[in-house]
Amino acid sequence: MGMSVSEDSKEKRPGRSLRDIDLRAVAPFVALLLLLIVGAMVNPNFISINNLANVATRSAFIAIIAVGATFVISAGDLDLSVGSMVAFVASLMILLMNSGVVADPASMLVLAVVFTLVAGALCGLANGLITTVGKIEPFIATLGTMGVYRGLTTWLSQGGAITLREPQLQSMYRPVYFGSFLGVPIPILVILAVTAIAAFILYRTRYGRHVTAVGSNRDVAKYSGVAVNRVRTVAFVIQGLCVAIAVLLYVPRLGSTSATTGMMWELQAITAVVVGGTALKGGAGRVWGTICGAFILELVGNIMLLSNFISEYLIGAIQGAIIIIAMLVQRSLMRRS
Repeated sequence: MGMSVSEDSKEKRPGRSLRDIDLRAVAPFVALLLLLIVGAMVNPNFISINNLANVATRSAFIAIIAVGATFVISAGDLDLSVGSMVAFVASLMILLMNSGVVADPASMLVLAVVFTLVAGALCGLANGLITTVGKIEPFIATLGTMGVYRGLTTWLSQGGAITLREPQLQSMYRPVYFGSFLGVPIPILVILAVTAIAAFILYRTRYGRHVTAVGSNRDVAKYSGVAVNRVRTVAFVIQGLCVAIAVLLYVPRLGSTSATTGMMWELQAITAVVVGGTALKGGAGRVWGTICGAFILELVGNIMLLSNFISEYLIGAIQGAIIIIAMLVQRSLMRRS
């Protein structure tokens, strides 16, 4: 009798957990659908293809950064420096393009792209090493590097703005953000490509399984032979690469950067990850849910702009409320499981 009760409980618990996990995976997409319906009711122009394409394009920066944040958070860490990192890496990229070290504009652009990816990866590596080798809590470590990157950007710009001055580079580079391929804006294609690669890494590779294991229980992962510090450091490097890709889209849009560039983007990226169903405590990552979360944040702002119900100046407050609500929902689901 005791055996049957034990076996029944073992059979039921996974069932309840599976239902809760499925609910967390589906919830962001249900919320997105409901938001689309609300937006259509508020303003008929909201549901137009042009408006939705513009919303998706504008969400590209946060969406791509949030994909990297999904790896960091899934591994049980947190990166608060991404907004400052955007400003710093973008400043370095523009300064390089203004330097004229390569005469040919096309070669200069290729060099700038490679340089930006390397710079982003190195910034992520610095965050990872400070956290793992330095054994500093990621919250404190990245809070410190947030100040470092923002301060360096202020120093490079001398408190002003750094603007791309080369007209040939500007005209050659603008289509990366404003252009389209087969009618689809290039930033949307970049989002899909980055997300597809990230999903493959997280769900189909040994490293992805190690990220989940480290986020679930570092001690168990360590005793199972997983190189915990290496996994965590690589997650920060992936975050840095995603920041660099976001910079590659950001620079052709404005062609300028300053110490205020990327301000509060870390909050938006973390919110997109949490709204997308990834647990802030780590152990499970939902890359496609993260993209859905980024779209939700941008759609909320878009609805506020198209309606007269709520002031557009409250967008930051609404986004802050969203992450609190998302955390409360996650905690409720975890208790039920």
